[in-house]
Amino acid sequence: MLRLDKYLSDCGVGTRSEIKKLIRSGAVRVDGVNKATPDIKIDETSAIVYLNGQIIKYRKYVYLMLNKPQGYVSAVRDNYYKTVAELVPEEYKHFDVFPMGRLDIDTVGLLVLTNDGEMAHRLLSPTKHIPKKYIAEVDGRVGDSDIACFKSGMDLGDFTAKPAELRVIENTDLGCVAEVTIAEGKFHQIKRMFEKVGKKVLSLKRIQMNNLVLDETLKEGELRELTENELKLLSQENKHTKEENK
Repeated sequence: MLRLDKYLSDCGVGTRSEIKKLIRSGAVRVDGVNKATPDIKIDETSAIVYLNGQIIKYRKYVYLMLNKPQGYVSAVRDNYYKTVAELVPEEYKHFDVFPMGRLDIDTVGLLVLTNDGEMAHRLLSPTKHIPKKYIAEVDGRVGDSDIACFKSGMDLGDFTAKPAELRVIENTDLGCVAEVTIAEGKFHQIKRMFEKVGKKVLSLKRIQMNNLVLDETLKEGELRELTENELKLLSQENKHTKEENK
């Protein structure tokens, strides 16, 4: 049960003082009844709340898919760089979303923003090894020996990367476009893995997290809410995770 003003505040209708004015003006109805007060308790799961005749649906959590551009850090605030939080439209500001995981400042692509701390903790837990898929452009040709190195795991000095899948999309004289799937997400991990086999990453884009795939119709810097099916794809346990957790 929630106070009516808290319900409307969580829905982003306005500040508490603005909401109280709206309720007292008669603009808010609950279950079709006009006589509402800011402090009445309502069941957020079943009550039907109207604002100026429009139903206001309660949501505790939001899940946003962002196509992250270069030049933004995966943080809510930073003293030196622009943050992905600055890309969140005003309509979602009151949810206080944060990035689920991180992408390097010059890495683009799929990043999920949410205010669901429990889900974020569950998916980002080191024991889960959620797969993440990237498209990498590198400055050399990728061969079978490189693929084998990625597959066997790699000692990077401060940690040993788990086996990763490296698949060639296109090899040319100028370099290679490859798909990389890792089960971790350490700082500069993919760049360091390619450096280990003598290659430099020129660009990096995340296209998938768990079973959630980036919506390619989103331009860099754009975001939208996940659909119910996409949320299931993000959170469901997959074969890779099950094998890792045996």
